[in-house]
Amino acid sequence: MQSTQFDRILRRLATILSVVILTLCLIDLTTGVLLSFYYEPTAGGAYRSLKMINSTVPYGWLFHKAHDFSGNSLIAIALIQLVVMFLARQFRKSWLTAWISGIFLTLSAIALDWTAMLLDWTQEGYWRFSIELGTIEAIPLIGGQLRDILTGGGTINTITVQHLYALNSYIISPIALLLAIVHLAALLWQEKEMYSNLDQLPAASLVES
Repeated sequence: MQSTQFDRILRRLATILSVVILTLCLIDLTTGVLLSFYYEPTAGGAYRSLKMINSTVPYGWLFHKAHDFSGNSLIAIALIQLVVMFLARQFRKSWLTAWISGIFLTLSAIALDWTAMLLDWTQEGYWRFSIELGTIEAIPLIGGQLRDILTGGGTINTITVQHLYALNSYIISPIALLLAIVHLAALLWQEKEMYSNLDQLPAASLVES
C-alpha cells in the first residue's frame, strides 16, 4: 500500500510539474515577444539594444530577467520531471505520449538556451558559440553544412545572430509551448484514468494493495 500511495503522490507531482513547465513556457514566450519590440538582432546592435532595454525601457530589465529565469528554470524543471516520471513507474505503454512529449520538451528547452547564447553578443557568448561551432563542424558528413547554415556560410556575424534569433523565436519557442500543452494534457488524461480505475475496484482489493 505504501508503494502504491507513493506512486500516486509522484504521479500527482508530475502533473503539478507539468503545469509549472507550461507556465514557464508561457512566460518565456510572452517576455520574448515583448523584448522583440526593442531587440535588434544584429552584430553589435544586439548588445546595445539589450543594454537599452535594461536601462531605458520601462520595466525592460524585469522582462529581461523573467525571460532568462524562465528559460533556465525550464531546463531544470523538465529534467526533474523526467526523473519523477521514472520513479513513478510511468514508463508503460499508456504513458507513451507523456514520455515522448516530455523528452522532446526537455530537448527543446536545451535548444532554446543553446540558440540564445549568442543573442546578447557578449564576449562570453561569442567565444562559447565559436567552440560549439568547432564541435558541430567535427560531425562526420553533415558538420560543415550545419555550420554554414548556422553562420550563414561565413564567420560569426549579423547573419549568424539573425539565424539563431529566428530559430529561437519562430521555431523552437512555439514547438516547446505545443509540447508543454501536449505533455500536460497527457498527464491529466492518464491521472483521470488512474482514479477512474481505482473507483471501479472493490474496497477489499484496495486494502490488499
